Amino acid sequence: MEKEMVSVEKKQKKSLFYKLGIGLLMISLLLWLIPVTTPFTSLSTQIKAGVITGSIIMSEIMFWVGALLVGKEVAAKFKSYLNPKKWRK
Repeated sequence: MEKEMVSVEKKQKKSLFYKLGIGLLMISLLLWLIPVTTPFTSLSTQIKAGVITGSIIMSEIMFWVGALLVGKEVAAKFKSYLNPKKWRK
């Protein structure tokens, strides 16, 4: 009975990390919209450069942290969806 409780607790913790990892992967995709839209704002060129650079760096960090949390297989599958060569299939 006690082993079952410990097992259930571990599954719940794993699912929390898994959900967090998936969330980070999705947010990292959304952050890639910032460099696309920033040039059309009325900010100064220096601020635009900083915002674009910062969002790209944060997006990469969030992607790799999310990949560590969800696992190698899920991250590879997620990344394969982003490959434009496979969009037609």
